[in-house]
Amino acid sequence: WDGVRNNQAALYLKAMKVGDQALFYHSNVGLAVVGVATISKEAFIDPTDPAGRYVAVEVSPAREFPKPVTLAAMKAEPRLAGMAMFRQFRLSVSPVTDEEWRIICEMGGDPEA
Repeated sequence: WDGVRNNQAALYLKAMKVGDQALFYHSNVGLAVVGVATISKEAFIDPTDPAGRYVAVEVSPAREFPKPVTLAAMKAEPRLAGMAMFRQFRLSVSPVTDEEWRIICEMGGDPEA
């Protein structure tokens, strides 16, 4: 997971530990959560950053959702109105509560939700 150039998002990346799970969100094409990933390597200097200021983490796919959960669908869900992702524009990495996680997984048809 490289190319993150937001200071707040970089702090969230630095806090991730091996084994943590993350919602896999397509932020360029599709704008949707498409599944769950597992952090497989903790923060290291992002090789795509020539200045060496930002970090990356390695992720491994855990499971794909049967149905992508689009940004529009998440914004339309009243129970997700308080998500950090909606409060700070272009924040590609942000925490989610247990309840937000459950709702998004259910919306995606995740059998493990």
